[in-house]
Amino acid sequence: VRGPTNRKRLAMVFTGGQYGEGADAILDALRQRGLKASFFVTGDFIRIEAHRPILRRIVADGHYLGPHSDLHPLYCPWEDRGKTLVTEDFFRTDLDKNLKDLSVFGPSRGQMRFFIPPYEWYNSEIAEWAASMGIVLFNFTPGTRSNADYMPDSDPRFVSSKKLYESILTYEATHAGGLSGFLLLLHLGSGPGRTDKMHPYVAPLLDELGKRGYEFVRVDELLHEALGSHGQTVLSLPNNCGHNGA
Repeated sequence: VRGPTNRKRLAMVFTGGQYGEGADAILDALRQRGLKASFFVTGDFIRIEAHRPILRRIVADGHYLGPHSDLHPLYCPWEDRGKTLVTEDFFRTDLDKNLKDLSVFGPSRGQMRFFIPPYEWYNSEIAEWAASMGIVLFNFTPGTRSNADYMPDSDPRFVSSKKLYESILTYEATHAGGLSGFLLLLHLGSGPGRTDKMHPYVAPLLDELGKRGYEFVRVDELLHEALGSHGQTVLSLPNNCGHNGA
């Protein structure tokens, strides 16, 4: 859930499911600044024809492209994540399909070593199954409200994009270590239900954090210590789980 905190480095992580209306603006902001980020998408995202140029551009621009599951299943109940709702066979088949479909766009199966689970909700059994496939399961770093940028206007938990932006900068300024080692999660789109989009804030966020001395790196750069010297996954189960609707 967090990389090394001894350097002012962080990874911008963008996930995509059904929607991707912010992708071009996000990729433009990164390209204009020469920065790299990480993108994790579902099979549902891949199957939308209009999203395929986005995936090709992610790879062409040198960003990390990785899996977010094929069907975006819920792995464990919201009220008791000690239970598992899927079988190991289902988990492996679903993730393998996501990896296979992503490989069409450039990255090899061996290059896609990191995986953020659907809904950012999982348990130790899911993490162990991923590790058995040579995959490192990770989650976003908690503390800011960034992961709430998918919520529709009608959601009682709705937070404006301006407040989400401010929550990131406030956390950075008020917590020891700031955002060092952060896996900062945003979404590629939120659909028509959210009119207050977050993607216009990405460019200002990159600029402000750059002014504060942060370097932006890909997930595989930030979390390289999660892989053993021979490329084997080192399993380290986080003691915290995110709860996110996307």
